[in-house]
Amino acid sequence: MTELLSIEGLGISFGGLKAVNDVSFAVKPGEITSVIGPNGAGKTTLFNMISGVYMPGSGTVRLLGDDVTGLSPHLLARRGMSRTFQNLQIFQTMTVLENAIAGFHLQERGPVLADLLGLPSSRARARKAEVGARALLARVGLERAAEREAGSLSYGSLKRLEIARALALNPRVLLLDEPAAGCNAVETEEIDHLIAEVAASGVAILLVEHDMKMVMRISNHIVVLDHGEKIAEGDPATVSRNPAVIAAYLGTEADHAQH
Repeated sequence: MTELLSIEGLGISFGGLKAVNDVSFAVKPGEITSVIGPNGAGKTTLFNMISGVYMPGSGTVRLLGDDVTGLSPHLLARRGMSRTFQNLQIFQTMTVLENAIAGFHLQERGPVLADLLGLPSSRARARKAEVGARALLARVGLERAAEREAGSLSYGSLKRLEIARALALNPRVLLLDEPAAGCNAVETEEIDHLIAEVAASGVAILLVEHDMKMVMRISNHIVVLDHGEKIAEGDPATVSRNPAVIAAYLGTEADHAQH
């Protein structure tokens, strides 16, 4: 099996309107696959179906060869899929370390009674989670900020913290929803390097991102959506020359120019 994540004929409708229609592609280990398209193309809806937020109306999602269509996010996480969101899901008043440790809660689940009584097994899990969290913070360049309140970090640092928390689940497939949104050029470059490093470790990455320079720079494979349908896919050079892709983006720019 060369694909860790396989999307087959995925589709969904809202009120009779097809938001995503018959989309298929695959994500391989160690590669970065980006989903792009104009606003309203269906990118986030597609992400929500893959990650278990929405139940697809049609099609199949396969993770490590298994049909996981419609499974809830926490069950997908246990099977090897983790996700970040466009809007930060960070506990602002907790420390950076505590946020990272929170990512281990699903993976390091144990008997509730042992946790309530503070038994040795519970304390051992807590120590293991802290060691793992500190290692992840070092991996994303935030080890020196471990004891700081998360809300005091820059936006780019918070984005890296969210990626660290997603990595706490030790995913085989990582979904990143606009990881560079709101970041400046320096922060975007830091996130570029981090995503590339994660992919190099063998994780399959599925990315939705509006920063086209970033997409073209780091992607191995690109899937292009327009009005809920796949209009192109391939490597960055091939996609950038595709007439349908050029028309979709130029059409969007023309619409903005008229308003």
